[in-house]
Amino acid sequence: MMKVKTPTKGKIKRALEKRAPKLVETGKKTLILQGTKTSGVLNSVLTEIYHLKKGSAVRYTRKNDNVRPFESGGETSLEFFSLKTDCSIFVFGSHAKKRPNNLVIGRMYDHHIYDLVEVGVENFKSMESYSYDKKISPRIGSKPFIVFVGEGFENVEELKHLKEVLLDLLRGEVVESLNIAGIDRAYVCTAVSSNRVFLTHCALRLKRSGTIVPRMELVEVGPSMDLVMRRHRLPNEGLRKEAMKTSIDKPKKKEKNVSQDAIQGKIGKIYIPDQKVGDMKVINKSKGVKRERREAKLNRDGHGPASKKWKESS
Repeated sequence: MMKVKTPTKGKIKRALEKRAPKLVETGKKTLILQGTKTSGVLNSVLTEIYHLKKGSAVRYTRKNDNVRPFESGGETSLEFFSLKTDCSIFVFGSHAKKRPNNLVIGRMYDHHIYDLVEVGVENFKSMESYSYDKKISPRIGSKPFIVFVGEGFENVEELKHLKEVLLDLLRGEVVESLNIAGIDRAYVCTAVSSNRVFLTHCALRLKRSGTIVPRMELVEVGPSMDLVMRRHRLPNEGLRKEAMKTSIDKPKKKEKNVSQDAIQGKIGKIYIPDQKVGDMKVINKSKGVKRERREAKLNRDGHGPASKKWKESS
């Protein structure tokens, strides 16, 4: 049996906790690598994706002979790189006569391949081919809008799968609230046909509209490309259920004697126990009680002890 070593140093413990599975995931890192043979277009595509995801991506420029995502035995090296870099999404580029400018996008679960989508890149335009005002160029790390246009993303099974993968690839870290002034980019995905998607990257320009909400204009800044569907592999049902597990929310503890009213809102009842006044010990230190005692002494007719002042005077 293999011996499992537990970390002793705090730095190693923190690093392992950061890599451990989380119920609420932070931003997913992307691994970008290439196969044995690539083309100039494909190298530009991989470089542009790396620049768009700068800060949350790892780029390998060496050729990898053993990485073949759709073949059995060709996933071992890819899973090793995923474990090494702690990346849960990968983009793999390869070029062959049968599949030119081939791009494979996949997701990982527990550093094992979860699902795969293979597309071909056509009509690619880089960022340098667009001319625009550099002042409106998107900032690195900013949150994007992602727009999916077309009925194909709802009706065609392959495009549905591609939509899920592109959404995970482009959206970055999931947040609950956004500042509109900080959003300066948008990805527009248009389903041209049942097997072709046009993807472009645009900058957002805010203009006056006469109201509080500004008017937005899209300025194409690149890159843009056509993605032609080729192969895709969905996860099996058992793996999907395991990956989609969430924590069971603990039911709220019922509050006793509390009810809700449509008009008054939250209403609570307070129960006070019976006060047993007869059994309470009353301390006779009040001024009224002392005055009554003094008056009683003065009204005595000589029966009983004389007052202190009378003794002193006599």
